[in-house]
This record gives sequence, C-alpha cells and structure tokens, in this order.
Amino acid sequence: MDDLLKWRVLPLLVLLASSLVLYSRILPKKSISECSLLPYDHFWIASKRVVTPQGVINGAVEVKQGKILSVVEASIQKGLLSGEKVVDYGEAVIMPGLIDVHVHLDEPGRTEWEGFSSGTKAAAAGGITTLVDMPLNSFPSTVSEETLRMKVESTKKKIYVDVGFWGGLVPENAFNISMLEGLLRAGALGLKSFMCPSGINDFPMTNSTHIKEGLYVLAKYKRPLLVHAEVVLDSGISEELHSGSLDPRSYATYLKTRPPSWEEAAIKDLQEAIHDTRTGGQAEGAHVHIVHLSDAKASLDLIKDSKRNVPEDATASVSVETCPHYLAFAAEEIADGDTRFKCAPPIREAANRQKLWEALLEGHIDMMSSDHSPSVPELKLFDEGDFLRAWGGISSLQYVLPITWTFGQKIGVSFNQIAAWWSERPAKLAGQKYKGAIVIGNDADFAVWEPEVEFDLDENHKTFHKHPNNSPYMGRRLSGKVMATFVRGNLVFSDGTHAPAACGTPILAK
Repeated sequence: MDDLLKWRVLPLLVLLASSLVLYSRILPKKSISECSLLPYDHFWIASKRVVTPQGVINGAVEVKQGKILSVVEASIQKGLLSGEKVVDYGEAVIMPGLIDVHVHLDEPGRTEWEGFSSGTKAAAAGGITTLVDMPLNSFPSTVSEETLRMKVESTKKKIYVDVGFWGGLVPENAFNISMLEGLLRAGALGLKSFMCPSGINDFPMTNSTHIKEGLYVLAKYKRPLLVHAEVVLDSGISEELHSGSLDPRSYATYLKTRPPSWEEAAIKDLQEAIHDTRTGGQAEGAHVHIVHLSDAKASLDLIKDSKRNVPEDATASVSVETCPHYLAFAAEEIADGDTRFKCAPPIREAANRQKLWEALLEGHIDMMSSDHSPSVPELKLFDEGDFLRAWGGISSLQYVLPITWTFGQKIGVSFNQIAAWWSERPAKLAGQKYKGAIVIGNDADFAVWEPEVEFDLDENHKTFHKHPNNSPYMGRRLSGKVMATFVRGNLVFSDGTHAPAACGTPILAK
C-alpha cells in the first residue's frame, strides 16, 4: 500500500517542481534591495493614460535596471506582456516624474526647518522624482566647493528622490574665478543670485557687476544663472509705515512694500547685463533663468522682449518660472494676519493671476517650481500676524501636482502641458538629458496619479513636510491624488507608504 501511494504522489511532486521552475523563469528577478516597494528590476507599468511626448496613449512602459526599455501602445501590448510582471494602474495617469528646480531643504544647519529626509519624503509623496536644492537657508550657504561637499555629505541615506544642487553667486565669490570654477567643477548644476537682500546673512545680494562676472564663468561651463529678480526701490510708503497709519496685519500693507516695479527694475538691469556680456563675446552662451515671476505685466513684457531679441546664432537664452501659489491665490482673498501667505515676490491681485495663467498657456512662462521655503512655525509669527516681520516662504512641496491640476483644469490645462511645465523643461534647465519624458533610454522616473480623485488637506491627510500647518494650502480641497512614485525604477512611494530605505541619488554636474 505504501509503495502504491508513493508512485501516485511522485508524479504530482515532479509536476509541481517543474511548474515552480517555469514560474521562476517567467517572473523577473527579485531585488533584495530595500529601495523599492516593488521587488523586481524588470517589469512593466500600464495604464489607459500614459503621457508621452507624442501625446497621451493607452499603453505600457517597460522598465529594466532603472531605465525605460520600451514604450508600447495597447494594440500590441497584450501579446507582448504575456507572462511578464505588469503593474496595471487602470485609468490612473502615468506621467514623467516631476522635477522641481527650486526647493529649500535647509540642510545642513537648519534641519529643524525641514531637512533632506522629511523634504524628499514629501517630494516622493507628491510625484516629484528629482529636485534641485537652493544654496541658501541651509547653514553654511552653498557658495564654495567645500560647502557643496558638506551639502552632498548631508544627503547620505536620507534622500528618497534624486537631488541636484545650485551653487550661490555672492559678492564673496563673484570676482574669484577659481572659487566659482571650484564650485562648478565640484558639481553645482548652475548658480543662483539675489538682486535684493535674501534675508540670510551669509548670502548677500549681488549687483549687475557681480552678475556679469558670474555669466562669464557660467558660459564656459554651459550652466545657467538663476536670479531672484527684485531690486529695492523707494516704495513711497516709508512715512506711512513710520507713522503707524498702515496695519502690518493687513496683506495689502505688505503688498505695497514690494510693488511690481521692483521686479521690473531688476529685469531691466538683467537685460543690460545680458547685453553687455554678449557684446563682449565672453558670455555668448550664458543662460539666464528668472525664478518665481510674480508680476504678469511690465516685468513679463520685458522677459518677452529678451526672448525675442536673442540672436539666431547665439547659444544664450532666457527662461522664466512661476509658482503654484501665484496661480492659486489672490491678494484680495488673503485674510488679515494669515502670514502663511507671505512670500517674496508677493502674491498679487486676481487680475494678475489670470495673466500668469495666460502666459503659461501661451508659452511665455516656461515652467513651474514650488519655491518650497519652509521655516519653524515661530518665524511665521502666527500669534502676531505681522506681515512685515514674519518669515517669507510658502510650504507646498508635496502638493504642487494636485494644486496645478485643481486650478489648471478649470481653464483646460492638459496632461502634456503639466508634463512640459513640471518635467520636460525643468530637466533641460538642470542639464538632465535622461529625465523629464517617458522615452526609451531615460531614467524610469514616473508619477502615477488619479486626476478625478478629490481629497481634503486636513489633519487626516498624511503629510510629510516637517511643519505641515505652515502651508496656506491646509484646509483646501484638491483634485489629483498621487498613487505612486518611481525613481530610477524603484517604487519609492505607494498608497501612503515609502520604501524602507532612502535610495535617491545626489546629482552632480560633470
């Protein structure tokens, strides 16, 4: 009887073993890394809405060892994917991961404000796969080769997305070519300068002479100069402020202290600097990028002129970004004392907001960035509500995709336009030729999100910023929930959970 049972069971065991061998060959090799919530290094992701440079397709993207291996449409996908590991996201949108070129993460030195761990967790939860950290608000500021190395060192085992770094152009290094070149050779993707006081002691403002010197060096390395374009002018309200006739709790008071003429004057100075360096022939390849444009009138007109006047044979160029808070809010709507809304340049009136949207749609504004500029709550002076003394900065890193979609869909913004503003053009500015689009050979960086899903930003919403209540978006209802984020093929965020390990890569220019 025992022998009979043995001969009946043995063929079943052989069949089971054969099936297991076949199954293991069909499935991709498992990864033992803790970098990803998906334990495969070769797989497909599929959706009826995949955003490619050619348009939105019903299709699938093949990923192998962190790169995009192929992109196929539904008509050929069924037979091709037979037996493969496929993550099907149904109707959700798969688009290139967002690239935020303007983020202050404040590390080293001010990690109580934010820091790489909390900041990149928030970025991943928002569909951002690459960000470029600004050289100020950390301590020390990133203005030399040594301070850049400190910055890079502080990212170790902390970053959930890829992180690049802008260096700073300040009076200390503007006339020191070896210092500037050392910073660029160490990997800074470009330089950032302020044409007005930055509010940070070790990051003083630059003038046109400093900017010209920076452009000469940057042209050699083919990297951009990013400029905070405001020049301090007499606003004409000094006497009223001194007399106490203006209420510091009123946003209208703050708005008067930073009029559009400050942006206009700065851009005029920039135009002269660009012209002078081009005429000299030493910086004909320099690229100037104006950050966080707020004024959609005279300042924008000057930028349009600068773009039109670039010689056909020149490699120099001008670009400009704006931010979600200038597109979501209007000065008339900001309540007295609500210093969460303070930023520089300031949020302007509703009519100006509409013109910014129009400029984006018409291509006059090239891209968007968060200008995520957090601080500890005490610096926002919530109890006093004093707009003149409170720290200026908007916290929004995790929310920029749903914010852009929530307000943009009302005027017909498309998925491809969002991809251009948040992925394709920022990748070009930061010199990242393998990011910004779902094409073969690029890094497998994806944001997967549900445009139709609404959610409330309240205490029940899982937020990863260090100080979420600092954000003026708290209490808002938004559309466009981020489901998943892939960085170089690693599923770093899915359904509210991050991968066990922070495996983002520091990006250094070569």
